[in-house]
Amino acid sequence: MNRAAFLFLCFLTFSLSYSHAASLSTSEIFSMSAEYSDVKISPQGDYISALTTHDGKKTLLILQTDTKKLTNAISFPGNAEVGDYEWVNNERIVLQKMYLKGWSEQPIYYGELMSVNADGTNVKYLFGYNNGEAQIGSNIKKNTAIRATAYILDPLPNDSKYMLVNAISWDTGSSLDYSKQQHVYRVDVKTGKRKRLMTSPIGYTQFLTDNEGEVKFASGVDNSNKLKLFYRENGEWVDTVNLQLGLDDFTPISFADKPNTIFAAGRVKGETLGVYKVDLSSGKKEKIIQDINVDPSDYWINKNSKQLYAVEFSDGYPAYDFVNTEDSHSKLLEQLLASLPGHQIHIVSETSNANKFIIKAFNDRNPGDYYLFNVDKMKLEYLVSQKSWLDPEKMAEVKPISFTSRDGLTIQGYLTLPNDKEAKNLPLIVNPHGGPHGTRDWWGFDAQNQLLAQEGFAVLQVNFRGSGGYGRKFEEAGYLKWGNEVQFDIIDGTQYIIDQGIVNKEKICIAGGSFGGYSALQSSIVAPDLFKCAIGFSGLYDLPLWKEDSDVSNSKSGKAYQHQVLGKDIATLQLMSPSYNVNKLKAKLLLVHGADDERTPLTQLESLEKSLSDINYPYEKLVMDDEGHGFYNDKHRAKYYQKMLKFLKDNLDI
Repeated sequence: MNRAAFLFLCFLTFSLSYSHAASLSTSEIFSMSAEYSDVKISPQGDYISALTTHDGKKTLLILQTDTKKLTNAISFPGNAEVGDYEWVNNERIVLQKMYLKGWSEQPIYYGELMSVNADGTNVKYLFGYNNGEAQIGSNIKKNTAIRATAYILDPLPNDSKYMLVNAISWDTGSSLDYSKQQHVYRVDVKTGKRKRLMTSPIGYTQFLTDNEGEVKFASGVDNSNKLKLFYRENGEWVDTVNLQLGLDDFTPISFADKPNTIFAAGRVKGETLGVYKVDLSSGKKEKIIQDINVDPSDYWINKNSKQLYAVEFSDGYPAYDFVNTEDSHSKLLEQLLASLPGHQIHIVSETSNANKFIIKAFNDRNPGDYYLFNVDKMKLEYLVSQKSWLDPEKMAEVKPISFTSRDGLTIQGYLTLPNDKEAKNLPLIVNPHGGPHGTRDWWGFDAQNQLLAQEGFAVLQVNFRGSGGYGRKFEEAGYLKWGNEVQFDIIDGTQYIIDQGIVNKEKICIAGGSFGGYSALQSSIVAPDLFKCAIGFSGLYDLPLWKEDSDVSNSKSGKAYQHQVLGKDIATLQLMSPSYNVNKLKAKLLLVHGADDERTPLTQLESLEKSLSDINYPYEKLVMDDEGHGFYNDKHRAKYYQKMLKFLKDNLDI
């Protein structure tokens, strides 16, 4: 296909998306992936880029900023598609090459990076295992192969020649070993010529570079599942434990206004994370910001100065605390929040001179709109919506809630209520989150919960003990308590909503994924008369088995995590496992799983099925052969949503 015809088809496909959605079922509409994502602006502001889907594969669009005329559409032939990408200078982009394989719906990344000019010229195989010889029929030039998986560390947009890449070398295993030390390379963005600069001192590495593109910090996790931080001094890695700052989970955020001074996150004992200014020469620290209830949810850094200007918190609703009120980004955020009331604002991309910004505005009813803000003209220009077929006015409101658990803890969560319905005597779906540790539920748009609300259900999300984001003490309160206290929080939250008169206590089901799938079954075992039905999606049901048969148990740090949060006593693990306690169930069951799930393998479902069959307990099942830990394919997700809705309505007599 010639380039002009391809661009025309892209435009035609995109213009039909809204009308196509109008002909779909509710399940199909809410299962559709974002139409546009990852919108960025080039360093000098000449181009705007975005990912979209064409013929079932991710395509990168490049438009002229002023005219919005489509300049180029970058795609790969065959089963390959575009992954993450970065502008490395004003004319050139580096992007990941992903593969759609028959055995997996989710694209697979083998670590290959390609580079191309904005107008589609000078395509180069930049980094990866293939030297380019297998690119038959293409004009991609050869490059020296390397058996490693690469990630863009720093695009160095002000350096037109080079970028930084961090890479994990391959071994003989079937999966990438993130516990290995990583190498940092300087790579020529036009030729692919590379030079190895250093090796990380620890696995699961996250690097931090300064404004000159120098790697200054490396954080990671050791074999005991402990977070460690190193800084670079005179060409050597220095363990920050020598600074004796008295902070746990010490993590660099950005550089500060003086040499050898940084902003960093850390906590004292089990408190929430605070933000500190730290002098690395003296070891002195100054607390800048700390919320007593929640950890920071995000840190916002000026891309030009590489200095922190704002910290985002989500204690119920999201909000900003400004570290530097004089930073132009802080002033811009305040203006945008006032200009787009009811929305949370994220600055997702900006030019090198900070005169043009790509803004994303979103809230609980709106998955996201992208805008271009021109500082010189003081103009905010709408670009695209992530899901234009959804009308925010018809979506449901998400309200923060809090309640006191049976043992006196304050527990927070969110309640989604259907539009145009009185908040009284509603059917309820309890939706526990996955994890369970290090993650939590947030205020924002959730497609599944919005689908349920469209069908008249209220939806409850509980940030039970053990959830991340509420301080170390709260998270550790869930360790070794998966089967009891964690489930009590979910049950107590459900009872709280019943007591408010919002829901009908005879019409309650529970549905969750991963650990949420575990909770759906375990809560139904702990409180068998509360839930009429339960849906487990990619759940873990046999804890002793999961400790031996999971991608988590494949590494030393993963095993350390499992021992830390679950313990080693087999009898206790069996007491907390649904597979060993099915005789206590009363709820109707729907069990959903991906056959290629490595996090909670299919053996988890098989263990539960055997136990159910032993007592002739009925259940429904949906297994997708080419899906993993969650459904990636829109059609598969729609099939699940359709089956989920029928199951809920049948069992709640709706």
